[in-house]
Amino acid sequence: MALHKALPTDRALTVGQVAARSGVSVTALHFYESRGLIQSSRNAGNQRRYARDVLRRVSLIKVAQSLGIPLAEIHQALMALPEGRTPTAADWARMSERWKNELDERIARLSKLRDKLNGCIGCGCLSMETCPLRNQGDVLGDQGPGPHLLEPES
Repeated sequence: MALHKALPTDRALTVGQVAARSGVSVTALHFYESRGLIQSSRNAGNQRRYARDVLRRVSLIKVAQSLGIPLAEIHQALMALPEGRTPTAADWARMSERWKNELDERIARLSKLRDKLNGCIGCGCLSMETCPLRNQGDVLGDQGPGPHLLEPES
């Protein structure tokens, strides 16, 4: 991965400055860097220095994470930017539109789960035959042994 070019010392931020301005811990910044989400250069003393635009990337990462977007997907979205540039408002609009669809699907699944929860509370996990969440209608008995509910859906 290419590192940022050496930055003028009056414009570059230390890892501590990025942490203070972004509200993200130094260890999290190091982790993001190890995953290719952000980049730094090194000064003559081999200390990390970040371009100021890293603050926008860190903000985008934190917002996406708060929405439940996995870091792998965030990385993929950031890597799609030309030459690893800082995301613009238009970039964010494209990313968020794709993520919005995923969130809508997740919300729909969670809503269905929530709606079935009342029946589950009454069951108290005492009836595998009528449990609306684990074995609705006792259909799993016909599928043979094994953890059918733990297998990925196809």
